This record gives sequence, structure tokens and C-alpha cells, in this order.
Amino acid sequence: MKALIQTGYGSPCRVAFEDVRQPVLSAGGLLVRVHAAGLNAADRLMLRGEPFAIRALAGGVRRPRSGFVVGRAFAGRVEAVADDVEDFAVGDEVLAESVGAVGELAVVPARLVARKPVGLTFIEAAALPLAGTTALQGLRGVQRGQRVLVTGASGGVGSFAVQLAAAEGAAVTAVCAGRNVAMMRSLGAERVIDYERTSDAEISVLWGKFDVILDLAGNYSIKALRGALAPGGVLLLSAGTGGRWLGPVRRMLGAMITGRRQVRAVTGRPDAADLSRLAGMVATGRIRPLIDDIYSFSEAAAALDRIDRGPVAGKIVIEVVGSAV
Repeated sequence: MKALIQTGYGSPCRVAFEDVRQPVLSAGGLLVRVHAAGLNAADRLMLRGEPFAIRALAGGVRRPRSGFVVGRAFAGRVEAVADDVEDFAVGDEVLAESVGAVGELAVVPARLVARKPVGLTFIEAAALPLAGTTALQGLRGVQRGQRVLVTGASGGVGSFAVQLAAAEGAAVTAVCAGRNVAMMRSLGAERVIDYERTSDAEISVLWGKFDVILDLAGNYSIKALRGALAPGGVLLLSAGTGGRWLGPVRRMLGAMITGRRQVRAVTGRPDAADLSRLAGMVATGRIRPLIDDIYSFSEAAAALDRIDRGPVAGKIVIEVVGSAV
């Protein structure tokens, strides 16, 4: 089969299309014909190999393991089912977060798979894993009437976070580049702030106080963000600098140690139930994936380069079925 293989760490020149062996179906798994694959910020980190800790997921410190396939989010149709799997059948349309997304076929544990609702396209479905689940898990518990601030609001996770908070009845303030103001309002933000015109010193004065702050950009200090919290508010961290070894983890840990109950780290995890909920919300029109661009399978390396160069408004999706390499 054809797949986009990462051969090293660094720039997008370290990826190439190769003919590789079809992945082997094992107990508890599904073999899926990939129709579309969604790219995420995590794919850029893996491409660059920084922070170094992420290299463990690629199976090598100096270079990824042989045949390492790019991507972690996909949607497609089931081609084969392990003997011990009862909940899925050949032909089922599904979506999942798992390794090896940008290839013609992928193997995934059935426990991580959600069914794609009728009416949801494969492109839309592939945009949900990782970005959508991270936003959903981070904002779980947000209630009607709460004031929610989202930095990095126009990115993959941020565009879902704005919609999910608004869908729960929260008053959402989105922080993004000025060119995306109209887009953020269309997603449900009541207020939009241009981060290019706001400094640390202005945050608590100009923005007001918030019950929940989801920091996806990492371009404001922890002190400034905590200063914008209302009494009893919580700061959710999912970004920031911190060196080549641990990346944003160092910033998160430091903030949690000093912030105690005020600060929590947001790290998305694969979850079939959360994917099902997101897919259902898209199918019923409550939220929608914000798609920046769609690339053909033959343009997959260019799609990864687009993620690497940034910034991206929403999601980049690769259409695998229907385009030749």
C-alpha cells in the first residue's frame, strides 16, 4: 500500500510516499480503508522531533522507526474485523484517533473507534479526532452563563473549543489574529480580541475576569492569565514554551505547582465515546469542523508543510480515497 512515511526529524523534506506492507490485523482490532486523514499540531511536533520526549511515539531517538506513517486522525470504511470484535462489521463507516493515518489502510483497536453518522462526510469526520476530543475533554463541565476565554481560538483545538463552550451556553471570548474576527463570531464567540494588539499588562484590565481560561497559544505569561481569573476560576493549559526536552510540559508543571487548584493541564486522549458525541453534534448542526484547506493524497507532504509553516485557521484534511499518488 501507499503511505506518507517520516524518515527523519526536521523539515517536511523528511517525509516521502513509499510502498509499504499492509498493516497486520491483530486481536481486538479493525483494518480500515482510510478515506480522509486530519492533520494536527501534534504532527508538526512529531515532524520536528521537538520536544525530544515526543520521539518515543515514533519509536526512535535519532530517527523514527522504519516505515513510520504520518498522522493520528482518520475516517474511513472497515475492510476487516478481528475474530474477537463483535461491535463492528465490514463496510461500517468509522472515525478514530490512532497511528498511521496518512496511508491507504490503517489498523486501529476497536475500542478507539466511533461510528460515522449518516450525513457526516469523511472529510468532516477526519477533522474531529485529537483536536475535537482535546477541546471536549478540556472544557468538560463548563456551564451555562460561565465566562470562558480561549486563546489560540482560530486553531484546530481552539475552533472546536469556542463552539463547544458556546453550545453549553457560556459567554465566550476568543483571542486570535485580527483577520479571524468574523470567523470567530460565526462560531459563537461573543467577543473577539486581537492578540497582536494586547500585551500581558493589559489582560486583566481589558479582558475582564473569567471562570475558565483555555490557553492554547502560550503567548501570555501564567501570571497575567491567572490575574484574569474570577474567584474560583480555573486556568487550563495546553501550550507554551519550555525547552527542547519537555516543551510545554515544563510550563504546565510549574504553573500547576504554584497554582494548586487554579491550574490544570489539558492533554487530549483517544476516546471513542467522546468522538461519538462530537460526530453527533456535527451531524445535528450544533458544531462544525472549521476546515482551512483540503489536500489530495498526492499532496500530503504539502499539507504537512502547511501545518509546519502555520498559522492554520481550523483544520487541514487530506482526502485519501478518490485521489491517486
